[in-house]
Amino acid sequence: MSQAIHTIQLAGTDQSFSCAENDTLLRAALRSGIAFPYECNVGSCGNCKFELLEGVMASCWPEAPGLSDKDRARNRGLGCQSRPTGPLQIKLRTSDKYAPQFPPVRTAAKFISSRVITHDLSEFSFQTELPLPFLCGQYALIQMAGIEGPRAYSMSNVGMFNGETQAGNLIEFQVRRVPDGKGSAHLFDHLKPGDHVEIDGPYGMAYLRENIERDVLCIAGGSGLAPMVSIARGAFLSPQMTQRKLHFFYGARALQDVCGLAMLETLPHWSERGTYQAVVSGASETDNLPSDFMRGFAHDAVAQTFGERLQQMEIYFAGPALMGQSLLKTLIDLKVPMDQVHFDQFY
Repeated sequence: MSQAIHTIQLAGTDQSFSCAENDTLLRAALRSGIAFPYECNVGSCGNCKFELLEGVMASCWPEAPGLSDKDRARNRGLGCQSRPTGPLQIKLRTSDKYAPQFPPVRTAAKFISSRVITHDLSEFSFQTELPLPFLCGQYALIQMAGIEGPRAYSMSNVGMFNGETQAGNLIEFQVRRVPDGKGSAHLFDHLKPGDHVEIDGPYGMAYLRENIERDVLCIAGGSGLAPMVSIARGAFLSPQMTQRKLHFFYGARALQDVCGLAMLETLPHWSERGTYQAVVSGASETDNLPSDFMRGFAHDAVAQTFGERLQQMEIYFAGPALMGQSLLKTLIDLKVPMDQVHFDQFY
């Protein structure tokens, strides 16, 4: 059944965009090239707030934590959780840095296969009906049958670089099984080859900057492996980055969680340009860790290894929220310029 489409006017500007009733204001705006600020895309961070001036809209998640009671009293909404039920006028402060290089695409996709990475982390491969160009490090939303709301997962394969697409219609995600997580349980336990999902993307600002003449540092934890592996793959395949070194840190709770090196070692000239460091936070002194592993937390290991040299690196990270917060504080303390630090907030 076709969905009604409504016009959304940005107050005080000559900008407007069309939004179907089954789409959100944020995603429809990005599809139209509007630089709508956002980050998590799932209602938690609050970066996509706007003010409703005219019209009526519906909320996908009325209790979304990204919106306070004060925001609701002031008629504010979250772009990623708001759907139009008629024409709207909204007040929004756009920012050029959010202008999409590739407008997000909604497309059906067929599940091809999965492969095990660790005891709770697997890679899932999909073939999309429509091309979905993306930059290394970006993410997409997957809507699965019977699961309320989409789930955000980062691509692990190589997207666009040097002006050319590398993935074709293949999309790969590395997903960790979350205890009591309905989305990951569906992927791990119920999805069969040939089943269809809807994929909507790309999204995210923590993508590979090919034209930066600095060495690259990637720091990953958990399923944050996916975007960091995508960035590493892109960096080693990009003709613009042949002189850049790449350092990869993976923070794990236990030895059984450590992963990533096998994927990186297949990259051309890895032994010449790349280094890998595993950091295990939950290991006791009696645990028999490999001699080249570090004990402790990823942010401490990075600071210990590089110190003020971090100021000369382009830094990407993805992983648990606490790891990201600790790492960000460390980088600020070491006076790393924040325009050299790239991450997308997930909750």
